[in-house]
Amino acid sequence: MNMEAPVPIQAGQGAADPVAFDRRELSVILRLYGQMVAAGEWRDYGLSHGREAAVFAVFRRTAEVPLYRIEKRPKLRAKQGIYAVIGAAGQVLRRGHDLAAVLKVLERKLIRPID
Repeated sequence: MNMEAPVPIQAGQGAADPVAFDRRELSVILRLYGQMVAAGEWRDYGLSHGREAAVFAVFRRTAEVPLYRIEKRPKLRAKQGIYAVIGAAGQVLRRGHDLAAVLKVLERKLIRPID
């Protein structure tokens, strides 16, 4: 009978690591978040990290459903793109491989015509 010591599972082996935003991605997202808070458009946010996706949700009020969800889905890297902006009703507003380019759909909402 072979009695070998058990081999510990390392990160990335066996159990799926949760998807998360890295420091660069969070910097891009938080820059936009700060601009929108200063403009009075957004007031709160929430972060979620799971096996399939990382989500940055923005709210006008804490008790409401998110106005927008910024998602990172690595499995879509080869298809539509790893990043997406999803509206409150679940519609995909923009999807792509470059986070800054995807977020431009939200930056347009800052530019309002002068009355």
